[in-house]
Amino acid sequence: MLIPCRSLLTALMLAGAAFAAHGQTPIADTASSAPAAGSALQGPALLNALRGGGYVVYFRHTATDFSRGDSAMTSYTDCDNQRLLSAQGRSDATAIGQRIRALKLPVGEALASPYCRTMDHARLMLTTVTPRNEIREAQGNNYAGLKQLLASPVQTGTNRWIVGHGIPFRAVAGAPHLAEGEAAVIRPDTTGWTVVARLAVADWQALGAAP
Repeated sequence: MLIPCRSLLTALMLAGAAFAAHGQTPIADTASSAPAAGSALQGPALLNALRGGGYVVYFRHTATDFSRGDSAMTSYTDCDNQRLLSAQGRSDATAIGQRIRALKLPVGEALASPYCRTMDHARLMLTTVTPRNEIREAQGNNYAGLKQLLASPVQTGTNRWIVGHGIPFRAVAGAPHLAEGEAAVIRPDTTGWTVVARLAVADWQALGAAP
């Protein structure tokens, strides 16, 4: 059965109104999380961009102890039954935080998945952190909340720092997969985002260093 154009237009308007009423904007996944051609930043240009603010910096948590798993966990705070940061992971998160402060990079929102390893990374790096379930949890196989955090505009003069997991980020942003401790620097655009850089743990020491 064909739908009259007027009826179709009305249906589309109602759908848009429904999204707006719930504070949601439909955001598409991206095909690749590699820095976009023509938008990639590195060296002084990347440092200046981060100092100016307006970016989302998404980390996969630093190195973990893979001899442990999450299958027996009873809650997000049940750290005894989760995979946790290794000694190297704790050291790396601390060192990244030291570089963030030394480089005078502005911190606005500091958010993390509520798992123990992500909260530990975020606290070692930024001290005060807010847990956000949507960084980890899918809704109907769609990480709508995570996409909102990647695409929503950032308060002027600050950056939004997020510590999460590799699988949810790959699900919405595409390959290549983030290594443990690797970060994607993202320019949000309300209904989408652009990856402008990726920083491995060692890259933070080089950022801002003298040639």
